[in-house]
Amino acid sequence: METQNTLPEKKIRQHNTITSGRYDFSACQLDVLFMLLASLKEDDDPSKVYNIRVRDIELITGRKWNYQQLKDGNEGLMSRVFEVQEAEGLAQVVLFSKVKYLDGTGSFDMKINQDARPYFFELKNNFTLLELKSVLGCTSKHAKRLYSLACQWRGTGGHTYGLGEFKEMLGLKDPKGKESEQYTKVSMFKKQVLDIAKKQINENTDIIFDYELLKTRGRSFDTIKLFCGFSKPKLQMEIDFKGDIEQQKKNGELLQKIENIKAIGIREDLAELWAVKYWKEFVSEKNNLIEQMQKGKPIEDKAAYLAGIFKKKGHV
Repeated sequence: METQNTLPEKKIRQHNTITSGRYDFSACQLDVLFMLLASLKEDDDPSKVYNIRVRDIELITGRKWNYQQLKDGNEGLMSRVFEVQEAEGLAQVVLFSKVKYLDGTGSFDMKINQDARPYFFELKNNFTLLELKSVLGCTSKHAKRLYSLACQWRGTGGHTYGLGEFKEMLGLKDPKGKESEQYTKVSMFKKQVLDIAKKQINENTDIIFDYELLKTRGRSFDTIKLFCGFSKPKLQMEIDFKGDIEQQKKNGELLQKIENIKAIGIREDLAELWAVKYWKEFVSEKNNLIEQMQKGKPIEDKAAYLAGIFKKKGHV
């Protein structure tokens, strides 16, 4: 067994059938899934056991886990059927065959189910590139899923889904109709799912994300389009596990904010000021900028536009 030393800048190669599959995992379960994905290597032995350290996840996310949360979450991963649409039809598989908790280590071992291995390892050119720190930094399970989908289509600028299909992918609608659909009112779907995900993705990840609900066949919304903007340059955050982890995390988070502001084109001294004193205002105005551009407003110099708004508010 090899203990993994996974750093926040680790990239994840996730098979697109996993990205687009129908499943409803909790935020805790998704964190475990993504940590395992970050540990995979294409030449791994089929019998390899992967060690997941709770401390690594807590360091990256800033969230504390207890034993019962892990036990319940992993039990769900072991028992839940994962659905993916293949050329021959719908496949139903369980991703993991074994979970073992290691007393006194703050870690647990996981073994991938043999039938699920193709979805992890037969990647070739069919994968989504994710940032581990980005996906773990989102607390909403829907934000994690939407970040995965957005990354899948970032090279094309976006993608359109039927609203029913999209809700099935998020586990909000049962394709067999046996369970009640969640968030049937569009206003609640936007408020409780889409807008929360949009806010977390734009605050915590390396991409710019937005969405649009469309009426293509009548008076009701039936389609959703995901927009995936340019990637934001990010600061690599190396972690010394023997040092003051909490202080490193705080310093890393501040530097990450500065880099995200500079990525828009803001000069460094202003980026430092905004990151320390006006981070929430920056995120809000950046989201407003994205929405206006999406509606067709031509804004060529994003930095000058935001600087002008901040100057009017006295934030310079």
